[in-house]
Amino acid sequence: MADILRDIIRRNRNGAPVAIVSVCTAHPQVLLACLKRAADLGEPLVVEATSNQVNQDGGYTGMTPADFINFVTNLAKTADFPLNQLVFGGDHLGPQAWRKQPADDAMANARVMIADYVKAGFSKIHLDCSEGCAGEPAQVGDAIAAARAADLARVAIAASAMPNALLFIIGTEVPPPGGARMDESDDIPPTTPASALATLAAHRQAFSSAGLETVLPQIGGLVVQPGVEFSPMHVHPMPLSRDPGFRAVLQDWPNLCLEAHSTDYQQPAVFRRLAELGFAFQKVGPALTFAWREAVYGLDALAHMAGWTDAEPLPQVMERLMLANPASWSAHYHASSGDLRVQRHFGLADRIRYYWPQPEAQAAVQSLFAALDDRDLPAPMLEQVFRPALIARAGTPPTAESLAAAAVSLALDPYFLDRQEPTP
Repeated sequence: MADILRDIIRRNRNGAPVAIVSVCTAHPQVLLACLKRAADLGEPLVVEATSNQVNQDGGYTGMTPADFINFVTNLAKTADFPLNQLVFGGDHLGPQAWRKQPADDAMANARVMIADYVKAGFSKIHLDCSEGCAGEPAQVGDAIAAARAADLARVAIAASAMPNALLFIIGTEVPPPGGARMDESDDIPPTTPASALATLAAHRQAFSSAGLETVLPQIGGLVVQPGVEFSPMHVHPMPLSRDPGFRAVLQDWPNLCLEAHSTDYQQPAVFRRLAELGFAFQKVGPALTFAWREAVYGLDALAHMAGWTDAEPLPQVMERLMLANPASWSAHYHASSGDLRVQRHFGLADRIRYYWPQPEAQAAVQSLFAALDDRDLPAPMLEQVFRPALIARAGTPPTAESLAAAAVSLALDPYFLDRQEPTP
């Protein structure tokens, strides 16, 4: 499936403003909505799992790499999505999940994980060894990160039945994932060309030193920060006039494109501009689960207003679950950013997404959908909480499931650049 990615890279490098979207979520209803929308549009799709989310120990989803492949493949079949248009990616694959251990132990675990990802069928492999392990700085330098990435690339090549089909992604956001900070002008500064060149040079040296010089053409993506980010309650838009000069950085790497993370919530014109700047891989995750949460909260409010349920309101259920186990949100939301309860439920980081798999949350959503099943949902009622475009997307007659799916598909639509009008 990496041929799909190589074609996107080739076209982008030839000057076409094209990109492929990478969906980063394990939420089944959200993934199903994404797959159905891509199938309707005839577009390929990348579905990614992170090292914390999916690994040999199960990650926080409880899934191994093989489990995740089976999970998404079954959803794709339900969505009538052609499997030959589905690419599986591993995101931030390195020692992160075991970074509290000494580096040797963490890397030993990372080697097992990388091998499991490749054997399971992941072909887009992000080698990210930028985070330090026990006794190391929070972020290690380019030389150490690149040497560890080369180590893991060797493992991936050895584990794959079709090693030439693997496409490697290198680099990470600067600063680390989810940690971008505004400068004195309240801007998110992009990676400098000098920093990007240093990352590339370090990986060329590390791969060559490891005897992997022939693998260098399989490095297909470089993660850099273009200046897109969101804080708990605010989106930091990328100026459309910005050009950090990344295309010049790629001059000596003909098989390479750029990859953008944290593109969630940007205006549609930003995605086309990113493609023009060389970002052929664009990733989204929290914006999709945020849209799903927004829809089910709206449906819950309508069900209570209509008197169709006397169940505990869904936000109260979720608030109780988040307070009982704050580990998934407490490090991300702070009183200095505003009311903590507001952030828990409406924060753009969408940390609430980690609580939907809990049995009580699943039961509450199923109860809500059951309360709305076979109900007439007239437009004047739905328009209290939903935009007309979403109601129209949900079909006739709309259902709770179709309305939630429509919210996700509308959030995904801007990433399909062929469906956008060109930027004036």
